[in-house]
Amino acid sequence: MTVDLTTIIKAYDVRGTVPDPFSPAVAEAVGAAFARVVVLPDRADDGDAAARPEVVIGNDMRDSGPELVEAFARGLTAAGVDVVLIGLCSTDGLYYASGVRHAPGAMFTASHNPAEYNGIKLCRPGARPVGEATGLAEVRAAAQRFLDSGLPDPVAEPGTVQEMDLLGDYAAFLRSLVDLSGIRPLKVVVDAGNGMGGHTVPAVLGTAAGLPALPLEIVPLYFELDGTFPNHEANPLEPENLRDLQAAVVEHGADLGLAFDGDADRCFVVDEAGRAVTPSAVTALVGLRELAKEQAAGREATIIHNLITSQAVPELLQAAGATTVRTRVGHSFIKAQMADHGAVFGGEHSAHYYFRDFWFADTGMLAAMHVLAALGEQPHPMSALSEMYEPYVASGEINSRVDDVPAARARVLDAYLEAYPDVVLDDLDGATVSHWDATPRWWFNLRASNTEPLLRLNVEAADADIMEKVRDDVLSLVRAARGEGELA
Repeated sequence: MTVDLTTIIKAYDVRGTVPDPFSPAVAEAVGAAFARVVVLPDRADDGDAAARPEVVIGNDMRDSGPELVEAFARGLTAAGVDVVLIGLCSTDGLYYASGVRHAPGAMFTASHNPAEYNGIKLCRPGARPVGEATGLAEVRAAAQRFLDSGLPDPVAEPGTVQEMDLLGDYAAFLRSLVDLSGIRPLKVVVDAGNGMGGHTVPAVLGTAAGLPALPLEIVPLYFELDGTFPNHEANPLEPENLRDLQAAVVEHGADLGLAFDGDADRCFVVDEAGRAVTPSAVTALVGLRELAKEQAAGREATIIHNLITSQAVPELLQAAGATTVRTRVGHSFIKAQMADHGAVFGGEHSAHYYFRDFWFADTGMLAAMHVLAALGEQPHPMSALSEMYEPYVASGEINSRVDDVPAARARVLDAYLEAYPDVVLDDLDGATVSHWDATPRWWFNLRASNTEPLLRLNVEAADADIMEKVRDDVLSLVRAARGEGELA
């Protein structure tokens, strides 16, 4: 039975259970489609059609990775595309390879999904994303044809395959962007969640790549690469997955803790008391550091943030002289805005951090290095440092399953627009209702899931009582059985 690729190739990447529906045959078809839809046309558009095209491929620690990589590479080489296999790597390690070699890339990972999943993140040269609006829909359509009707005949001169280890070069490149040599000694607990952080942290923050030692004592948690995730899910966005790190930070008297997700492209921070530091606070901290670097060079700076980040992010950055741009949730949107504005930095509430100096791509490791530098360059604890960037109270993202998403959304908006005629409403991504320029200060965003009957709520206010009231009122309206809900 033919696989329906719309079930595994979505807006941003390929993701599915292995081997059904995500089989080696599917991987080979996607490789063949990627070659013909993206790789070869891009080479022709660059005026270099005669040169041998190349694709770099990496994979995370999942057992299914090598077989899927091999099949994907067959699809590429049969089309005349050379393949560079960089082996085990983090997603930002693949972006580094794509950037430094100016080649398209494919990262085999399912990030924090369970062991039975795998996937592919595709990019153009320079780590430029391939999403539904930038080629992925066409890749999906071509791959579907190949699955249904057979793969194209191989070209007369197929591509070659070579292996290359870029881990040391990746580590050295990141070290060149943030100088940690002069910071005070820090004890850092790192929870890799049995994901790729266990591979990259020793290289970047340790001496595994032959780099000079840093004044860091790393206490490792779950550095053993294991795609079955035997200790906890490798998704630090869920609070329960931070508990081991929080306990270890306190137990070891550490200065802070760092947690990486499965493919180590996201980084979360815990202070010395075991309290989570919000990604919004990290966005403000790193953004101000990148802004200061630009200002020292006599340049202005633009910084991107999505609409779920704290209101403190644009307030602090604008006060320091930055231009800020608010964007939709999702890496494809923020990466596009980064490139369009030449932004020096971008941050999301989900702990994805994007850097101009990293080909506008996201790298949790580089964000972690900025946090270590900011902490180590001054004498105060992480809690005091992060407090500067967390003046408000947020709910975090709350999901509600509803039978009728448009009706639930309408209930909320009708009630709030009637009760608060001075609110500002915008629909950049879902509905954002803001009372921030009035008293009391609060805002909330209500977004529908793209794939499930869910509404996602984020609330922020100037104090906890107001946040809790707005949160509870909105949730009661969202979850009302009928449309008679009213604000308390």
